[in-house]
Amino acid sequence: MYNYLDFEKPVADLDGKILELKKLAEEGGALDTNDEIARLEKRSAEALRDLYRKLTPWQKAQIARHPDRPHCVDYIGKLFTDFTPLAGDRNFAEDEAIQAGLARFNGQAVAVIGQEKGNDTKSRLKHNFGMAMPEGYRKAVRVMGLADRFSLPVITLVDTAGAFPGIAAEERGQAEAIARSTAASLNLKVPMVSVIIGEGGSGGAIAIATANRVYMLEHAIYSVISPEGAASILWHDSTRAKDAATNMRITAQDLYELKIIDGIIPEPTGGAHRGKDAVIEATGNIINVALKSMALMDGEALRKDRRDKFLAIGRNL
Repeated sequence: MYNYLDFEKPVADLDGKILELKKLAEEGGALDTNDEIARLEKRSAEALRDLYRKLTPWQKAQIARHPDRPHCVDYIGKLFTDFTPLAGDRNFAEDEAIQAGLARFNGQAVAVIGQEKGNDTKSRLKHNFGMAMPEGYRKAVRVMGLADRFSLPVITLVDTAGAFPGIAAEERGQAEAIARSTAASLNLKVPMVSVIIGEGGSGGAIAIATANRVYMLEHAIYSVISPEGAASILWHDSTRAKDAATNMRITAQDLYELKIIDGIIPEPTGGAHRGKDAVIEATGNIINVALKSMALMDGEALRKDRRDKFLAIGRNL
């Protein structure tokens, strides 16, 4: 059984009936339930397809935050070999919200930086729900510096509601750390590819997503502020997050139309959590194509390409 979202209740009800019939059959029930199971499975698949054909931005936000969605560590484990994590910012502390290190991608040495939310209570607390402190962004800057020095492409995996907004983070220079990480990305003389795999929230996301090529999973979201935060500011009512999501144009389809991202990675019907291996493989293929497209560009050309890309966003809007 999957963890069903609220709008998936019709599918959850059908799947529940299927499980009951399968359990009955396993217990040696006298009735032949195979035909009924097949009929219900067909109805469930059709209901799921119908739901996912007409998703609202708020429903996409829920899918992007799904607890079973593949996380940064899943992508690193499947797409990279010889991953060597690097810890600490050499100033204050280690931040587990940002995973960073050196690895090989299809045999090529690369630097990997990603935000990890965790998948259970213990790991979520360990990774601070993917919300990085200043030391996390300073660690990212350190790894970018290594990549630049040794001519290693940088691959980033974005999945955060935003940088941690606590008092301690602000005291240690959260805004400055995010700005320096964004500036470091813009100044790189190596290829940089970024993929928003879940939630790309605010400066906490852009700090490691200022890349030559930026992609999003089909049901990921990317925004300057969370829908709840926008609703609190605009209407002083966080319960209007659904309205905010609709008006903010946070979906991959909206952002591709606005030319803020370079491509959309398809997800299986029902979201990435229903086909993790296929989604991760598709992401790897996109990253591979992006790196090949930049293979012949020199350092200055790469940096100019990246800066021009983000300056163009302002002009296009």
